Amino acid sequence: MAFVKISEQPSLYNDLEKMSAHELLTNINKEDHKVADAVEKAIPQIEKLVEGIVERMKKGGRLFYMGAGTSGRLGVLDASEIPPTFGMDPGWIIGIIAGGDTALRNAVENAEDDTEQGWKDLQAFDITPLDTVVGIAASGTTPYVIGALKAAREFGCLTGAITSNPDAPMSEAAEIAMEMVVGPEFVTGSSRMKSGTGQKLICNMISTSVMIMMGRVKGNKMVNMQLSNIKLVDRGTRMVVEELGLPYEEAKALLLEHGSVKKACDAYRAAQQ
Repeated sequence: MAFVKISEQPSLYNDLEKMSAHELLTNINKEDHKVADAVEKAIPQIEKLVEGIVERMKKGGRLFYMGAGTSGRLGVLDASEIPPTFGMDPGWIIGIIAGGDTALRNAVENAEDDTEQGWKDLQAFDITPLDTVVGIAASGTTPYVIGALKAAREFGCLTGAITSNPDAPMSEAAEIAMEMVVGPEFVTGSSRMKSGTGQKLICNMISTSVMIMMGRVKGNKMVNMQLSNIKLVDRGTRMVVEELGLPYEEAKALLLEHGSVKKACDAYRAAQQ
């Protein structure tokens, strides 16, 4: 059976330019409601991937996101949020976009069509079989990503694919296929919309679950977050107050001395023994 890109099918809505602002917003929101349900159906595959990442990460493995255009940008975004949120070194979760950092802001012509470049980009990070490579592409046909996944899988890496189309070539290239079928986009083919939203949701689920399972969260709090602004220092101080029962200013001084909630609490408890 021929592969059909559902994400490229005509929009369910016609004459968009004749709609009022209210109609446009209401209909976009109506379509967005479909995304979470589509992601839910992929949870068994996401679960399998998360467990595999954690198993490998505990042995020193890393997680790489790979994509082109919007998909690549979302991978880079998720990876960039790990150090400030969980206090992990930026080398643990890495986002790679076809065309390099220039492509984060500007389209790089033909970058996604190179089947060899993705693997070359991974090799620049001294990739090992303990690493995990997750390809992201709404269409599921991006040559840059498919080439990287095939080479990484052959090399021994765990591989996953996030796509909006069932039975896509990218799904076949990866060991674990996470297919969230959100249907046609509101603006035909504009995969930055529902597909992009679903990709962001899945990346959130993967990285957050992995970080929790790696011990970077306690209770429900970001005890390893970086203290990069006044708001986060205040949040961290209140965590220390709650955890240790100290006055606010004493908790703040302890936090700033040790650099994270976890380190501050561990140091205080060690000093009390």
